[in-house]
Amino acid sequence: MTNRLAESTSPYLLQHKDNPVDWWEWSPEAFTEARRRDVPVLLSVGYAACHWCHVMAHESFEDPATAAVVNEHTLPVKVDREERPDVDAVYMQATQAMTGQGGWPMTAFLTPHGQPFYCGTYFPRGHFTALVLAASSAWRDKRADVLRQGQMVVEALAPASPTAAGPPLTAERLDRAADGLVAQHDRVNGGFGGAPKFPPSMVLEFLLRHAARTGRADTLAVVDFAAERMARGGICDQLAGGFARYSVDDGWAVPHFEKMLYDNALLLRVYLHLWRATGSPLARRIAAETADFLVRDLGTAEGGFASALDADTEGVEGLTYVWTPEQLCDALGQTDATWAAALLAVTPRGTFEHGASTMQLPADPEDTARWAVVRSRLLAARDTRPQPARDDKVVAAWNGLAIAALAESAVLLDRPQDLTAAMGAANLLLNRHLVDGRLRRVSRGGVAGAHAGVLEDYGDVAEGLLALHQVTGDPRWLGQAGGLLDTVLEHFADGAGGFYDTADDAEVLVSRPQDPTDNATPSGASAVAAALVTWAALTGSDRHRAAADAALARVGQIVEGHPRFAGWAAAAAEAAVAGPLQVAVAGRPPAVSEMERVARMGTSPGAVVVVGDPDTPGVPLLAGRPLLAGRPAAYVCRGFVCNLPLTELCDVAAAVLSRPL
Repeated sequence: MTNRLAESTSPYLLQHKDNPVDWWEWSPEAFTEARRRDVPVLLSVGYAACHWCHVMAHESFEDPATAAVVNEHTLPVKVDREERPDVDAVYMQATQAMTGQGGWPMTAFLTPHGQPFYCGTYFPRGHFTALVLAASSAWRDKRADVLRQGQMVVEALAPASPTAAGPPLTAERLDRAADGLVAQHDRVNGGFGGAPKFPPSMVLEFLLRHAARTGRADTLAVVDFAAERMARGGICDQLAGGFARYSVDDGWAVPHFEKMLYDNALLLRVYLHLWRATGSPLARRIAAETADFLVRDLGTAEGGFASALDADTEGVEGLTYVWTPEQLCDALGQTDATWAAALLAVTPRGTFEHGASTMQLPADPEDTARWAVVRSRLLAARDTRPQPARDDKVVAAWNGLAIAALAESAVLLDRPQDLTAAMGAANLLLNRHLVDGRLRRVSRGGVAGAHAGVLEDYGDVAEGLLALHQVTGDPRWLGQAGGLLDTVLEHFADGAGGFYDTADDAEVLVSRPQDPTDNATPSGASAVAAALVTWAALTGSDRHRAAADAALARVGQIVEGHPRFAGWAAAAAEAAVAGPLQVAVAGRPPAVSEMERVARMGTSPGAVVVVGDPDTPGVPLLAGRPLLAGRPAAYVCRGFVCNLPLTELCDVAAAVLSRPL
């Protein structure tokens, strides 16, 4: 028999629909029922691609005896953290405050009014059952203590009164942030920190922009080294493209095999911008392969992008991806298998479990034609294996990141198919997720869920639409992005230059989340600040630029003192400090194509480039900037004050490029 989750649209919740646990979705009705029964709420938060969520489900939630204890003593509520990031943020903050760490699955015991009194993450079955009984006993016999504990936690979670913005994020403060990152980076393996090791995409984007503004070779070298080590490691899928969520070792060899939309969208932009800055063939190849992965493996029938591929296949980590020498031989024959094993670091001892190896590419093959054939044959053989499940819900924020990345890859790498994919996702968001002028967080099968969009949804979707506007010159994308940013300024502002993560008319939780730090994705505040900077550059709006500067000032101390946790904010600040540099290319395809290519190769972090017909209404940057004698013309401007129009490619290159093409 199925439980209440059978009616959910969340793939993660649907994974639990056959559990003997009598799950409820997060809802006022669930807490009303907990009060009626006078039992604590068991809150379990996870996501579809989470390995340890699956482990706890198999051990505890699928076990009838454990489920019976849970059902008798608690009101169990299951939450998809990707669908309800607001709920996740509030109770993860409580978990970290109580335990000093966090992670998923998150396990919390709440009063029937939502106050957390005990929190943790994964618990083995015996420990978990004991916790359920202890929580029930405490609620029954020590209620005053439980209520006091819950109230103390809620008071600790309550955001402080908004303080005035600090000093602006100046070039000097960004220089100090870059200095800290250069000093901290892993000189052996690239990246930052030890195992488990996550791709630092947002920090690398900041360092790329910093290098472009300052000309510093050391910051660019940090990016180049980290990008190459990741690209050659097992965290990068050497056969199908795309990156796994993180590496379990500090050398990028053995991934945790889930592949997330947001990671790959962010990394696509890093490799694109690295190639633009250096001409690295490796960066260009990885960018193209990552774009292929996004469109091929995460594209949905409705035009959006799915959230993730699972870490497990049929309950086994790495089953789809790892190889033994014998499996190579079965797929290729002995001669090619021996060659491929040496190339891809597949050894008899193995780098993973049970003598299997993840595929790495320590060096490019000399025989590229042979590698192309071998790679194709290995991928075909891998495709016959069981495949990981796909979380096919469409998350607005992550689709916004993908739209921006694919719009850029379309023009920088001359891949028109990427622009088609980006516009398909943008149309899905505007046609299905935008309801009465407000964003919905997720959709599945083209049907939007009821959950309201949070701050990162507005910021990231606006970012994607602004990238589309620059690529196409279509005023529709600009207008829609402006509408989203106006909603942010009206409904998310905290009155002191910052932003809450939820709107002023969103569901009221025990605390209103406001986290300025970048984590796996840009924080809502960073995403909005970046979009505001771009909008102001495209339109000349002083109001939006002032809002961006105030938001960045609010995170200035984090950027300067802890830049690993504010990479996207720092990247946005680089654009603010360096810009606005506006490039308007007036012309019509195909005559304008070569001039557009040159204009877009500029690396200034504060640059915006719009290409299109100057007679198109609603495009401020093109207004009043005509062709010259019927020829395409480039106008290079600062603050909408432009130099003389340029019609020769060499002059455009001299105005915008930091390196020869």
